[in-house]
Parts: sequence; structure tokens; C-alpha cells
Amino acid sequence: MNDVLLEAAEIGKAYGPTEALVSASLRVRAGEVVALMGPSGAGKSTLLHCLAGIVRPDSGEVRYRGADLAGMSDRARSALRRTDFGFVFQFGQLVPELTCLENVALPLRLNGERGRVAAGRARAMLDELGLSAVAGQRPGEVSGGQGQRVAVARALVTGPRVVFADEPTGALDSLNGEQVMQLLTAAARDRDAAVVLVTHEARVAAYSDREVVVRDGRTRELEVTR
Repeated sequence: MNDVLLEAAEIGKAYGPTEALVSASLRVRAGEVVALMGPSGAGKSTLLHCLAGIVRPDSGEVRYRGADLAGMSDRARSALRRTDFGFVFQFGQLVPELTCLENVALPLRLNGERGRVAAGRARAMLDELGLSAVAGQRPGEVSGGQGQRVAVARALVTGPRVVFADEPTGALDSLNGEQVMQLLTAAARDRDAAVVLVTHEARVAAYSDREVVVRDGRTRELEVTR
């Protein structure tokens, strides 16, 4: 828990005349859950995208296990997002034409695993998360809560070191949101994976170990005792 896994150091990012981030900094250690909180438009999602290597900051550095993400090729950063990073989005973004099992197996297939091996690992993940009953169903045939839990399974199936969750409960009611957060945080901690969570809801942030407020493109850590 003392080793810094992912670090943003004074990063800035602008979109035209609009400054999304201004000297934002953050450290994430293995196995911890960090919540990025703040109002809409504060820069939370931009910070998450920079941390995940999706967006290049205009200034400052983002380092993953000591390596500068900006210095990596597009191919190398894409490889990280298939292996070391997992993603859970607000609306799940499951492929509607695929079954839930095939959706969970998809990142493994993109990594070159054979169909039978990928399907076996995906089924084991669904079983572990209590989702075996929906394996053969398509996303449109399951509830919103079930679909988001399938998205968690897809994020975890590659064994990532960091899971990025952008408003993962934003489209769910309170009960389903609680179930998704319990599942995500427990499964990640079991694997010693870090979670970087974007939310504006205090009840969701309560699942984190630390809360970092993002406001006007700047970061400030809250002193919170869990």
C-alpha cells in the first residue's frame, strides 16, 4: 500500500480557451480506492482520462509504475488499457449484439486469447460475481443493475492493476448503485487492484479510502477517516 502505482504531477489540460485542468496532482497506491469528487465541469473526467492515458495532458506528467505515459507510443498506451487498466462507464457500454459472456470475454479476445480460453475465463468471472444466470443473455435482456455488474466483470477479467470507474452508478437507482459499488470495491480489493472513481455522490464516495476534490481544474485531498 506504500508504493505509488499511478501518479499525476501538476498536469494541465485545455480544450481551446477552456482550461479543464490546472496543475492537478494525485497519487494512487495499489489496492486503494480513490474517489474524485466535484461539481459537473470541474475536470474530474478529464483527470481520469489523463490518468488512463486516453488524453495527453498539455503540461505536467502522468506516471504509471514509474513510466511517463506521454512518452509511450499510442500502441503501448493502448496495450496498457487492454491489460493493466480496466474501465467501468456510467452506462456500461456493453456491445448489444453480444451476450453478456461474450462481452466479458471481449477484452481477452482483443488480447489474442483463443475463443474457448477467453470464454472459460469470462464464465469463471461471471460465476465469481454471481452473474452466471445472465451469461447467455444480451445486454438488452438484463436489468440495468445486472448490466452494470457485467461491465464490472468485463473490467476485472484481464486482471488489471487499476480500474477506472467514471460515474459507475450514475444511471442506477440507489439499491442497484449500492450493489455495484459493493461488488466493484470488494472484487478490486481482493485482487489488490486500485480503483479511481469519478463521482459527485457522497454515498458512492463513501466506498473509497480517500476523497480528492476536483474544482476549477485543481485537486485538493479531503481529510476523511474511514
